[in-house]
Amino acid sequence: MRSAISLVLLCCLASPSATAASPFADYNGRDLYARFCASCHGAAGFGDGPVAPALKVMVPDLTRLYQRHGGRFPEDLVRRIIDGRQVYPVHGSRVMPVWGQELWLAEGAGADAGTEVARMVDRLVDYLRSIQQ
Repeated sequence: MRSAISLVLLCCLASPSATAASPFADYNGRDLYARFCASCHGAAGFGDGPVAPALKVMVPDLTRLYQRHGGRFPEDLVRRIIDGRQVYPVHGSRVMPVWGQELWLAEGAGADAGTEVARMVDRLVDYLRSIQQ
């Protein structure tokens, strides 16, 4: 069962209808981050978003991914975390919403929605790369 925080975040994503065009397809990486990530990770990515204190897990500082991975940006890992393919079972159930699934639903859940979702995730990954310290 999802936590109350996750449910609140998912309610914010409710799409107008399965056939309506997604309002997110034209968002750049910064816009996608502000819409989907900043509430927990903070406007600058430091893990200090307004929702972070209510969570039972520490929200990671996304500006230090490069440092925490030996001086390289873990692009594939970041992509898998965002789209939901990466789960850390040792940490318990996934607290972060599966944005790949949510974006796919917002895109109408059709066969071609996956291509647009991959593009949005790519833009998010590129943005996260750009904020590394």
